[in-house]
Order: sequence, then structure tokens, then C-alpha cells
Amino acid sequence: MNILFLGDIVGKGGRQAVSEMVPALKQEFNCQFVIANSENVASGAGLSAKCIQEMEKVVDVFTSGDHVWDQKNFVAEIKQFTNVLRPANVSKIQPGKGFGVFRNPACGEVAVINLVGRVFMRDGASCPFEAADRILKEIPANINCVFVDFHAEATSEKAAMAHFLDGKVTAVVGTHTHVQTNDAKILPKGTAFISDAGMTGAEYSILGREIDSVLKKFTSGMPERLPVVESGIRVDGVVISYASGGRTATGIKTFSRMASI
Repeated sequence: MNILFLGDIVGKGGRQAVSEMVPALKQEFNCQFVIANSENVASGAGLSAKCIQEMEKVVDVFTSGDHVWDQKNFVAEIKQFTNVLRPANVSKIQPGKGFGVFRNPACGEVAVINLVGRVFMRDGASCPFEAADRILKEIPANINCVFVDFHAEATSEKAAMAHFLDGKVTAVVGTHTHVQTNDAKILPKGTAFISDAGMTGAEYSILGREIDSVLKKFTSGMPERLPVVESGIRVDGVVISYASGGRTATGIKTFSRMASI
């Protein structure tokens, strides 16, 4: 079985690229299940019901991160979705859920866990390692695929999580930095890992944002509006392969494709 995972989707251009490219990517890599990090889909900051609905035909599960509540209406809107996750290691008061078991006719049950890091990130998250340990005890042992989106800044924290969960989950895929890393591998006990899957955003941009605006912010030190670049979209991600009879991965492959958007 193969799972297609898409790096952080940025803005309208990213959403359009997902709708355009996912059917072809599923066919190219023979994927049965699609997961996408969607925390930047609404104008580059947060999620909205309308944005999620645009992509539901091609994406099975949407994960998020530290920007999940940037769009205030989504605090209420998330309750209408069973396939949208917010980080599991935040206050239980927050709406939504941090993990779920999803059934797909082509591949059976897939468990997806969404965690957020604490190093160099916003305050408010509890220990992601404790949360992962707790959640794994709630996932039935007969589920062969457990996928973790670890939305974190520090490469060291992401690698630590992967080794912590090695042999216990199928894959630990990092998100948040929007830059695809060159460290995709299968760890000694069988868990697939990459520090960051990249982004679904503009090729010629700074993390999906307008270059001149970002440069002005860095060179002036002043607050600056950072518009999303909505054209020239590149789709980054990974394909995780696994077999029945255990939670280990059999392969991890990165990809990067230009959309027509």
C-alpha cells in the first residue's frame, strides 16, 4: 500500500494545485490514501471550511499545525469535519481532535496523528512525546498503518520524535519549514522518516510569500504584510509504502512537481 502526503499547502494557488495534481500523483505512485498539511490554505494563514471543501474530493485527511486557529471562524467550523485534525498535544478545551482512524476501501484502516513541536514554536503545546505515547495506546493493535505529521521547527526535535517512535509507527513526516529536506530514510526498526516534506506553494517565493515583501521585512526590521504568491506552484511531498502484518514501512520516496497554476 502507498500513502501520498503533501507538504504545507499555501493559499489559493496551493489549493488549486492540489485539486489539479493529486489524481495524477495517485496514479503515478499507485497511492490509495492521501494526507495533506493544510494549515496555510486560507490566504496563507490558517484553515477555513470553504478551503477544505475545495479539496475534499482528492484528499482523505487534512492535518494542521500552530496556525490552525488563525482564521477565527474555523474554531466553530472544524466541528463539521471528521477528516480534519488539529495538533493532539494542545489543551483538550480546544475543538476538534488530534488523531483519528480513517477507513478507505482501497487500503483498510489508517491511523493519523497530528503533533506540534515546542522548540522555537508558539507557547501552549504540551509534551509531544507524552502525547504520542498516550495516543498509541488508544489505537487498536490490528491497524497496520500509523502516520504521524509532526509539525515542528527544529530538525533535532523531529529526528528525536522519529527515533522515539521507531518501530511503533509506520512514518513520522515533518512539516512547518516549507523546505523539503534530503534525509528521507527508513530507520533501523522500520519507521519511515523525513525532517520536512516541503510545501505546496510558489516555486519563486520565500516559503510561499512574495519575495520583495519578505526581503523588506528582513532588511528593515519593520512589520510588513507578506502576500501569498498564487502562481508558479510547486507540489512537494512524500510517498510512504507499507505492507500488511506490522506497522513498518517498506519505502519512502520524495517528489516535487510543478503544477500549471
